[in-house]
Amino acid sequence: MRCLVIEDEAETSRYICAGLREAGHDVTACDNGIDGMRLACGEDWDALVLDRLLPGEIDGLAIVARLRGMGRNTPVLVLSALSSVDERVRGLRSGGDDYLSKPFAIAELLARIEALLRRAAPVPEATQLQVADLVLDMRTMRVTRANRQIALQPREFRLLEYLMRHQGQSVTRAMLLEAVWDYHFDPQTNVIDVQVSRLRTKVDKEFSPPLIHTVRGVGYTLGVIDGA
Repeated sequence: MRCLVIEDEAETSRYICAGLREAGHDVTACDNGIDGMRLACGEDWDALVLDRLLPGEIDGLAIVARLRGMGRNTPVLVLSALSSVDERVRGLRSGGDDYLSKPFAIAELLARIEALLRRAAPVPEATQLQVADLVLDMRTMRVTRANRQIALQPREFRLLEYLMRHQGQSVTRAMLLEAVWDYHFDPQTNVIDVQVSRLRTKVDKEFSPPLIHTVRGVGYTLGVIDGA
């Protein structure tokens, strides 16, 4: 991890940098707002640790505001001797991701940075959904059950994908109309029931246990139900 530390107190800066380096991170440090602004905005960093109060006209929150104004989402941990609730709220509202009051333990600082990095890391989108032995692959548009391929029409595929993404939940007809048909009104037809019936025939008729179930008065649910 490339980490920029902007801290004017020399002892505190050495303490932070030593802890980060011992944890295996690449650290650059500076002690004023001008250099901090230049480095923070001019290079790519995995995380920033900066003091709320810096000497000169540029303080820590000004650096965060500039970063956010540039569209940068770099995780920022704000440090400050100002520990009041109002100051913490101000730091977070200015664009900081977390706020740590001085004095602090290096173990807590490292834990907070790790938490920020986990939150910032992109979550890979699932390309495959599975319920029991039913598998839907979004990349290949292929559906199998018990390793047997099931041929679906595009609308049936979207319907099944929606039901699988909401496994175990009761899905209303209105939800299906909006998500699968892009209808934001009730067309007063039985199109949902017809399509679900066709899908159920393909997915459940020759297999066990049944996965698509009617929820009386509500809509449908997909999943393994004991005793079904």
